[in-house]
Amino acid sequence: MFKKILIANRGEIACRVIRTAKKMGIATVAVYSDADRDAVHVEMADEAVHIGPSPAAQSYLVAEKIIDACRQTGAEAVHPGYGFLSERASFCEALEAQGIVFIGPKPRAIEAMGDKIESKKFANAAKVSTVPGWLGVIEDAVHAGKIAGEIGYPVMIKASAGGGGKGMRIAWSADEVADGFDRARSEAKSSFGDDRVFIEKFVSTRVTSRSKFSATATATSFIWANANARSSGATRRSSRRRRRRFSTRRHAAPWASRRWRWPRPSTTRARALSSSSSTRTAISTFSR
Repeated sequence: MFKKILIANRGEIACRVIRTAKKMGIATVAVYSDADRDAVHVEMADEAVHIGPSPAAQSYLVAEKIIDACRQTGAEAVHPGYGFLSERASFCEALEAQGIVFIGPKPRAIEAMGDKIESKKFANAAKVSTVPGWLGVIEDAVHAGKIAGEIGYPVMIKASAGGGGKGMRIAWSADEVADGFDRARSEAKSSFGDDRVFIEKFVSTRVTSRSKFSATATATSFIWANANARSSGATRRSSRRRRRRFSTRRHAAPWASRRWRWPRPSTTRARALSSSSSTRTAISTFSR
């Protein structure tokens, strides 16, 4: 079991990992930028290291600063949380070179699945069904408009790197493509340090089934319960942006119908419990 781990993230995910580590008797190290100096995760951790200015590109996305923080504190492993450096294979390799454990997949798995463009190519090669779209980087707004027209509206403009709903915009018509492309690209750059985006068909009515799979270096596997939802959090956020834009007091919004339902508290609680369990298992299994 690890004696001390560093959480290379902030906010809710950092708090969750710190809380779980404390239950397991593991000391924790938080990192923070200027903007997060008084954040909750900094107060919760046993130690905290300042890693730079407020912009993520100058703090949380700089692998060298995270590794330096590990050296300063003697942290044996890094939990990346989600977003930021969690899906960057080079970060995982850099940690391994310093003898620090990355609590997550190996670089090869990250390269295959951490980049959405590459993961879709990987899935297509394995003959797995994917959402129709352009399997390449969109160069500019003109290129985006051309590809979106070929796919057919509505489309989702999506960041290739990272996750958590960042760098995603829905375009319902050609008029919305240029603005959606610029916003998605800018958000991707600031959140993940990677401004590559691609376009795929936006499926407005769907039911998603999610399962969490994890495995240790000794081939012990875990499967977490399914979570069914009508749309992902990222899609809901994109939809809410559009609703706020067009909603007025005099106009009854089409989404304000009996068919619209927020996730039930019981479902949300179940997901939170599942996430806590998977975090605890990940920390313990990667320490073996």
